[in-house]
Amino acid sequence: MVRTKTIRDDAMTIIEESIRAVMPEAAVIKALKGKEIKGKVVLVAIGKAAWNMANAARDILGSKVRCGIVITKYGHSRGPIEGCEIVEAGHPVPDENAVLGTTKVLQMVSTLTAADHVVFLISGGGSALFEKPLEGVSLEDIMEITRQLLGCGVSIQEMNTIRKHLSAVKGGRFAQQCGGAGIYTVVLSDVIGDKLDTIASGPAYPDSTTSADAFAILKKYDIDIESHLAMAIAIETPKHLENCETVITGNVTALCEAAAKCAASLGYSPQILSTSIDSEAQVMGRFLASLAREVKNNEQGPIAPHPPCAVIAGGETIVKLTGTGKGGRNQEIALLAALGIEGLEDVVIFSLGSDGTDGPTDAAGGIVDGKTTERMRFGSIVPEESLANNDSYHALKTSEDLILTGPTGTNVNDLMVILCK
Repeated sequence: MVRTKTIRDDAMTIIEESIRAVMPEAAVIKALKGKEIKGKVVLVAIGKAAWNMANAARDILGSKVRCGIVITKYGHSRGPIEGCEIVEAGHPVPDENAVLGTTKVLQMVSTLTAADHVVFLISGGGSALFEKPLEGVSLEDIMEITRQLLGCGVSIQEMNTIRKHLSAVKGGRFAQQCGGAGIYTVVLSDVIGDKLDTIASGPAYPDSTTSADAFAILKKYDIDIESHLAMAIAIETPKHLENCETVITGNVTALCEAAAKCAASLGYSPQILSTSIDSEAQVMGRFLASLAREVKNNEQGPIAPHPPCAVIAGGETIVKLTGTGKGGRNQEIALLAALGIEGLEDVVIFSLGSDGTDGPTDAAGGIVDGKTTERMRFGSIVPEESLANNDSYHALKTSEDLILTGPTGTNVNDLMVILCK
């Protein structure tokens, strides 16, 4: 007997096809093919997708690459790359390996001249993975302020404004240390609006933020810093760079468009709600649930008039920590949405990080339906208590609603989808 495909099966197909569509290899090859790169060529790749991007670049550039260094998150390397050293390091809080890998990069580019080239591959996560503190600033300083900012629920733009002003490589400062060599940067964007000085904190792009901006953010979140950090932040980042060229190869818009295309092929009427979501996770979860109820109960709504439909959104939310549990922004969206669609039939909501890792967990996100909370309570989980404790991971694990993809090799923000039949 052949099993009939369910709405959850359709959701998993959309997840798989969407991620496949934004894998970086083809885009990197397109960006480099036919590009004239002269002199000594060194390859530098940073971020969660660094291995995939570097492997593709090495294939297309071949013997032009004299040497290279790849810095990626723990567990994201897929093996050796000829001519390249691979360093795995901490994310979202930088660690000693991040500084070690970055120091090796700076040593590698220190002998370059204006006749040489750096092929610089950037993907999401690069801010934590590519780090060397400014003189007078310690790694422990940066780790502590990163933890404080994460706990406050700051936006990625605010986080990176602070990071840039404490770092010797962020905010365009890396480009200044390459001996005048031409830097050709290929970017896989994980930042809403594709702001190039925000993606990985813009190591090879002029910085639009100022010291005053950084101090204002610290004041906004009531974060006190010691005098030596204030002195470092007061040093302005470079506002003009002459040796840099940048191209964007992928972003969250492509992710949402791929989801819409796949949903249509499965018989759903797709509507892309937004590709620039930047709310709190709980607000987004509540909104997705309310929209699902409107479409399902009334069979009409402002986004999709008639089921079967797929409402699609992309972006990146934030979590304000009030508890001590385990989870990530996408799991928190899913848990809140599960409470909002309790009892509804033929409705699935999922939210996931395209990189396959949501917060400090092994899950990419969560996928929930009208019976998710029932399964949680059957497993002795009170979902409201889990939500208050920011413990979405264990609640979704109990209901078997975690999305587990493993590291995907790409990183272009988060995908959120409502499916209604």
